[in-house]
Amino acid sequence: MFIILVTWAFQAMSRAMLQEASIVELHEKWMAQFGRTYVDSAEKEKRFKIFEENYEYVERFNNAGNNTYKLGINAFSDLTDEEFQASHTGSKMPISNPRFSKTITSFKYQNLTTEVSENVDWRDQGGVTDVKNQGRCSCFWAFSAVAAVEGIVKIKTGELQKLSEQQLLDCVQLGNDCSGGNMESAYDYIVENSIASESNYQYQEHKGPCDQAKAAKKAAEIIGSIKIANANEMQLKVFVAQQPISVYINTDGDFRQYTVGIYNGNCKDSINHAVVIVGYGVS
Repeated sequence: MFIILVTWAFQAMSRAMLQEASIVELHEKWMAQFGRTYVDSAEKEKRFKIFEENYEYVERFNNAGNNTYKLGINAFSDLTDEEFQASHTGSKMPISNPRFSKTITSFKYQNLTTEVSENVDWRDQGGVTDVKNQGRCSCFWAFSAVAAVEGIVKIKTGELQKLSEQQLLDCVQLGNDCSGGNMESAYDYIVENSIASESNYQYQEHKGPCDQAKAAKKAAEIIGSIKIANANEMQLKVFVAQQPISVYINTDGDFRQYTVGIYNGNCKDSINHAVVIVGYGVS
């Protein structure tokens, strides 16, 4: 089975905590763990019912015993799927800039298909920074683009540094904001302007003016980007063997509650989110 390793991490509650507590106690402990507060008792009751429904679904799914992955209680467990999709997803089709990005059907590494490793994990090679949190802003497109650039910069220079999602959020225009966006526009911006470090241009969870970019010190640059059209698994494998890459995905269904295992959930033609692939393997 071909496995893709994706940088998507949820902090889940321990199994022991789930087993020891009643559902009410569990909700209270969950609120404390994730710093959740509610405006009044009515809101708390509403969220508790959603939490309870999510918990029961997770238990049924995991107890079925015939799945390749497990679900868990995490920071999104008092949200409905519709609320999660509305607040954390929202890919937008790019307005292409022919100066920088291009779509290919034949590709640079196509002759390396028999030479790539059976397993690759860029985390083990120091090519991936810690998982970051977009918080209240659905600018996953910026996080995906930055993670891929962080990876290729590490490969080319030997230095892994955290780069600025906030610069992209502030400065990439044409609808790329906290309601979604696309990586192509982010790469085009970096080609034309370079990108600062995260420490020099810190993440604020909201779109702001681009003025700070003028004074920010350049930390990395790229000369172009390539979009893979209708990539199959072999193309994907060959590219990921060279560097971490940005991909669009669909997060409907179980994805927001995923904890561990080989995720093979809903595969749809529509896309609503973006991540970065950091490796692959065979099981």
